[in-house]
Amino acid sequence: MVEFTKKQFLSLMKAVYLGNWMANAWRIKGRVKDYERIEDYIFSLAPRFGLDRCMDHEESDGDRYYPTSYFEEETDVDRRHEEYDEDTFWDELAERLGERDFFEKYSIEEIKKMPREERFTKHCECVDLVNKEIEKRGLKRMRITKSVKNDRTK
Repeated sequence: MVEFTKKQFLSLMKAVYLGNWMANAWRIKGRVKDYERIEDYIFSLAPRFGLDRCMDHEESDGDRYYPTSYFEEETDVDRRHEEYDEDTFWDELAERLGERDFFEKYSIEEIKKMPREERFTKHCECVDLVNKEIEKRGLKRMRITKSVKNDRTK
C-alpha cells in the first residue's frame, strides 16, 4: 500500500488531472479511457484526504468523478494550462512557419539531395528566423496575403 500526505495527494490529483487534460481535452471523439479512469479513481479518493472541495460526484454520475471549479481555480492547474498553451502556441507557430519557409526556399529535388545533417540545419535556420521575428515583433508583421507564390494547396 502507498501512503500519501494530504499535500502529496493533492499533487497527485493535479498531476493526474493535467495528464488526462493533455490526453483528452482536445478530443471530440476517441477519448483515451485509461486516463479518464485513473482520474476518476484518484478523484474518488479525495474525501479520504479532506479534499472534498476538489471533486464533484453524484450517484447519477456512476463511476465518474469531476474536478470542481475550486480545484481548477484555487490550485495552480489553470495556470499550468495557460503556461503550457502559451509556450506550445509559439513553438508550434515557429515550427510550422519555419517548415513552410524551408519548403518555399528549397525545391523537393534540392531537399532530396541534401544530406540529413544539412537538411536538418537548413530547416532549423528557417525555424530560428521565425523565432527571432516572433521574439522581436510578436505577431505584428504576420499577415495572410491574397496571392502566394508556389501555393501547394491548389
